[in-house]
Amino acid sequence: MIDPTAIVDPMANIAADVTIGPWSIVGANVDIGAGSWIGSHVILNGPCRIGSNNKIYHHCSIGEDPQDKKFNDSANSWLEIGDNNIIREYCSINRGTAAGGGVTTVGNDNWIMAYCHIAHDCHVGDSTVFANNATLAGHVEIHDFVVLGGFTGVHQFCRMGVGSFSAIAAIIVKDVPPFVLVEGNTARARTINREGLKRRGVDKEIIATLKRAYKTLYRQGLTLQEAISQLKKAAPDVAEVAQLVKFIEESTRGIVR
Repeated sequence: MIDPTAIVDPMANIAADVTIGPWSIVGANVDIGAGSWIGSHVILNGPCRIGSNNKIYHHCSIGEDPQDKKFNDSANSWLEIGDNNIIREYCSINRGTAAGGGVTTVGNDNWIMAYCHIAHDCHVGDSTVFANNATLAGHVEIHDFVVLGGFTGVHQFCRMGVGSFSAIAAIIVKDVPPFVLVEGNTARARTINREGLKRRGVDKEIIATLKRAYKTLYRQGLTLQEAISQLKKAAPDVAEVAQLVKFIEESTRGIVR
C-alpha cells in the first residue's frame, strides 16, 4: 500500500495497512498507526508518532524542525499526533524544542483545513476545527472543542479555553477564556459561543448560566478580580463556571477583554 515512488526510511515504523501516496517521503523515527492514509508529496520527518486512522492530504510537512533560531537538538525534539485526525493540503506541523518541553502535541478527532500551521511546542486538544490558514505561533495551547476561523493568528504562549471560538481573521494576543467567542484585530470578546455549546448538547440552563457569567465578566464594568469574586458566588456548583474561573486565574498573559 506504499506507492513505488514514495521514499520510506528503513528506520520508520509503519503499520501494515497504511497507505502512502506518490512521491511522499517518510523519514527515520516516524511511526504511523494502523488505518492511516498519507497523500501524495507529503513529507514526514521524525522523531514523530502519528496514531491510527489519520488522513494527511497532499503537500503537507509534518514533523519538520522547529522554526526557532535557538533550535539545535534534534534528538530531543518530538511531534505526537493522536487518532482520527484530518489534516488537509499544505499544512505544516513542527516538532518541539527543549525550551518548550521538547514536544508538540495534537490530540484526537481534529479537523485541520488547508494551509494551517502549528508551530513548535504547541498543544492542541481534541475535536478542534482549524479553518483554512489558521496559524499558531510557538507554545500555544488550544483546548478541546475550539474552533479557529479562517486566517486566525494566535500569538506565542496564548491559550484558547475549551469550547472557545475565533471569528475569521482574528488576531489573538491574550488568552481566550472557555466558551467565549472573539473577533477582530486585536481580538475582543463579543459573546458566549452559544452555538458551539448547543451542538455539543450542553443543557439550556447551563448555557443561560454561562451567558450570565459572560455579562458579569465583560458587561458590568467590574475589575477582573471583582468579576471572579462574583462568578464564584453566583454559580458555585456549575462545573462550567468553575472551569471558566480556573482558566482565568491560571492565565499569565491576561485574558481577551
